[in-house]
Order: sequence, then structure tokens, then C-alpha cells
Amino acid sequence: MGPDGRGRERLEQMRRLYIAADLTEARLVADLLEAAGIEVEIFNQFASGALGELPFTEVAPEIWLREETDEAQARRLVAEFASRPREPETRFCPHCHTANPETFAICWRCGEAMEADP
Repeated sequence: MGPDGRGRERLEQMRRLYIAADLTEARLVADLLEAAGIEVEIFNQFASGALGELPFTEVAPEIWLREETDEAQARRLVAEFASRPREPETRFCPHCHTANPETFAICWRCGEAMEADP
């Protein structure tokens, strides 16, 4: 329970949004959502060590929404993420000039938003 006494209520309001293939994908999706102003939590971040002892479905990283009111926008963003091509081209960050896969909305190095292609 949190200091405000509402820890359980808060947890009950959270919604599971996405089950990622691995922690890297989970972090990409979480960063995409957070860049859009959607608060999320990643569950099972450190559970991969139990893979083999437990089934993948129990240890896969999960993205959970803190606010259920963000669900429609979050699902739209995740659908856009999932529909992107799997073999990305490279483009350069306009801020730090680091090479990034074209599917990245945020530069992996400096954390700045990647600008849309003209």
C-alpha cells in the first residue's frame, strides 16, 4: 500500500495493454507511450531468468497502463508500432546525428523525438 493508502485501488485501476516478445521490445513500446504522455509500468522486467522453470507466458514482459482513460490512445499507438515493417531502414537523429532504425520514434542515444520524414 502506498503512503496515500490507495495502493490497492491504484493497482486495480491499471490495465494490461501489451505482452512483449522481450525486454527490448517492452522498453520500446513503453518509451513510445511515455513520449505520448501515457504513464505505463513494465511488469516482469527481471523474470526472464526463470524462463525454462516457468512458461514464457508467465515471464514475458508486460506493459500496463496506469490510467484506464489512456487505453484507446495507447492501443492505437501499439497497433501502429506493431504494423511497422520488421526490417527497418536507417535514418539519422536530427539532434545528435546518431543512426537509428527508421521505426524508432525516439533516438536511442539522446532520447529526443525523431522527426517525421517529409
